[in-house]
Amino acid sequence: MAMNLRRLAPALLLFALPAFAQKPDAAPKPDAAKADAKPETKPETKPEMLPADKSVTQTITVNGKTLHYTATVGTITLKNAEDKPTGQVVYTAYTLDGAKDRPVTFALNGGPGASSVYLNLGAIGPKHVKFGNAGDSPSDAATLTDNPGTWLDFTDLVFIDPIGTGFSKSLVDEATTKKTFYTPNTDIQYLSLVIYKWLVKNDRLLDKKYLIGESYGGYRGPRVTYELESQLGVALNGLVLVSPYLNPEFGDSNLSPIPWMTTLPSITAAHLEAEHKLTDDAMQQVIAYTKGDYASALIKGNSDPAARQAMIDKVTQMTGLDPVYVKYAGGRLDTGSYLREVHRSQGLLGSVYDSNVTALDPFPYSPYQEANDPLLDSIIAPTTTAMVDFITHTVGWKTDDRYYALSMTVNQQWDRSTNLRDGSVHELRQAVASDPKLRVLIVHGWNDLSCPFMGSVLTVDQMPLLGDPGRVSVHEFPGGHMFYTRPANGDGLHKLAETMVATH
Repeated sequence: MAMNLRRLAPALLLFALPAFAQKPDAAPKPDAAKADAKPETKPETKPEMLPADKSVTQTITVNGKTLHYTATVGTITLKNAEDKPTGQVVYTAYTLDGAKDRPVTFALNGGPGASSVYLNLGAIGPKHVKFGNAGDSPSDAATLTDNPGTWLDFTDLVFIDPIGTGFSKSLVDEATTKKTFYTPNTDIQYLSLVIYKWLVKNDRLLDKKYLIGESYGGYRGPRVTYELESQLGVALNGLVLVSPYLNPEFGDSNLSPIPWMTTLPSITAAHLEAEHKLTDDAMQQVIAYTKGDYASALIKGNSDPAARQAMIDKVTQMTGLDPVYVKYAGGRLDTGSYLREVHRSQGLLGSVYDSNVTALDPFPYSPYQEANDPLLDSIIAPTTTAMVDFITHTVGWKTDDRYYALSMTVNQQWDRSTNLRDGSVHELRQAVASDPKLRVLIVHGWNDLSCPFMGSVLTVDQMPLLGDPGRVSVHEFPGGHMFYTRPANGDGLHKLAETMVATH
């Protein structure tokens, strides 16, 4: 997932904590007796390596069929040009026992700074823990149950935790870590290499291969796909992008209508769901209006007062917001402002990941949101507790290192000097064009305001026709950024992915 704190910026946490300089201690006076002594040299300390791979056998019943599988927690060691270890990437793999020539799917979350626990225990892994929905509490029992929506019945699964997340760790100093792992380009390169190394290590190069990426993992997805194909010589058969941070920049919001076209449908979906009126037909009407009269009215601006007023009236009716608020916003609904406005009368804050997931606002009179995102605050405890217990107790992979479901350190140290305005659409187009059999499935929650579904719809609409038009498709579900945590969505997501795997 992508992390968003305080001032909510789409998908990436775009702030850094201030650095406070410390006054240096007074320099000690030299000791004449030791002036000619050679300085002491401390022995080089080798970084502590993580435990050896560990496996345990498990069973699950999916659609009436009992599956016997092996859960493995293991590491991939990365090295520099001098063949010295620079980091260890931890993965959790689920492989069906006794099966040959099976597809294998690799999973990445986002952040940057998120482990893969959310896709693992929330979406497609064989185990599930409750989190991320209205009414869920951080102190609820983090009890793992079998996941009826797991993809294990049609593909093996490998969940990768990038360096600095989960138990994965750098083995070099902070400056080298930032340069080696915390930039958009090196991130893509080493994660692609991890996938390559896992395939070689497990003798799986000849099997069908897929990748699923969520949020910033959706930015990673097309780039990793193209990196694997063009640089490492490994071609993926399919790509699944969940709530992807795919195309973050849509132009100047003072001139272009597209930024507002991106957010209006998701805000409307949140209102429709609250009114128990959210249906696919209703949302198709919303999309049609957004692409048509809404966009036209925004472009006309004050040159057509009648069209502008009709648009403001329509947006008020669609969203259920205060008409005065919509009027002074000019029908342009800013995400951060909306999340404070929508539940203000109840003293609640809405989450950017699903505005119908709320929490009490501890700073209701502040001119801006001071509290953390309601959904983020609620998911770290259950996912961390459940995953650490599974790894260390169920699998028996023992370490006393800290587990990072979401790492603020990674996010704050991330190199943002690289221009991400174009997202990874460039690589998406190249990957689809270079492999006529590659299929791409893009899935969103209607209510997600961190990575709105309309951004992907507009992006795919503008892609040239690259062979079969069905090779790149967008699908939506009720819910927010992590729509997959809703049990009702598991079956639909499972069917879409299983069909994609069966088609190739």
